[in-house]
Amino acid sequence: MAKQGNDQPGGDKPLLLVDGSSYLFRAFHALPDLQTSDGFHTGAVRGVISMLRKLAKDYQGSPIAVVFDAKGKTFRNDLYAEYKAHRPPMPDELREQIQPIHDIIRAMGLPLLIVPDVEADDVIGTLAAQATEAQRDTVVSTGDKDMAQLVTDHVTLVNTMTDTRLDRAGVIDKFGVPPERIVDYLALMGDSVDNIPGVAKVGPKTAAKWLAQYDSLEGVIAAADEIKGKVGDNLRDALDQLPLSRQLTEIKCDVELHVHVTDLV
Repeated sequence: MAKQGNDQPGGDKPLLLVDGSSYLFRAFHALPDLQTSDGFHTGAVRGVISMLRKLAKDYQGSPIAVVFDAKGKTFRNDLYAEYKAHRPPMPDELREQIQPIHDIIRAMGLPLLIVPDVEADDVIGTLAAQATEAQRDTVVSTGDKDMAQLVTDHVTLVNTMTDTRLDRAGVIDKFGVPPERIVDYLALMGDSVDNIPGVAKVGPKTAAKWLAQYDSLEGVIAAADEIKGKVGDNLRDALDQLPLSRQLTEIKCDVELHVHVTDLV
């Protein structure tokens, strides 16, 4: 296993992987409706670029790569046609800001990755896995709770809007389960925003309690007949769909990329 050497630019600094799609929506909803004199919307542009500049300032000397979702459907839609089916279409005033944001990021000299058929999460997951293999400390900047599954001894999460940081202990403290059980935790709860089926009436506390007691999603499924009450009935009703829910929530960490983590300078 090759270690990341300090002879590369930023080799002694953590690699920063930015969830651009998370930044985009959060900036759009957090900032007022800023417009140019001819009516072009600029709130998301200002917000995203401001967050990137703050990140660069906070981690001076670190290489930064920005990842956005590609247009169109992904492999998850092939697995489950209803995936994200209830999400409203992107507002036109946000859509028009995407290309200018991409152009500015490229003009800043930052690598910008947009990979078809997968989500930004999967690209970040693949790069984070490469960084872990190279024993390269990596910071993922996102507001997406699903990314907690990527946390390792080498990978941490930062949320620039709340100034919070999640390492392994932070994930356990926040969710009640370690990073390697986040996928099981999310599968049990489901996700109404992404339209991922879970177990009805199961929230964070119940999901964490079951995983503490039965160790994994497979353990919960195996023990389904032991769980009493209405929530036990709901679990048994959901058994057939839980493996699919897990597939939908698991971040893919082996995406074929045209760049390696060591190229992101």
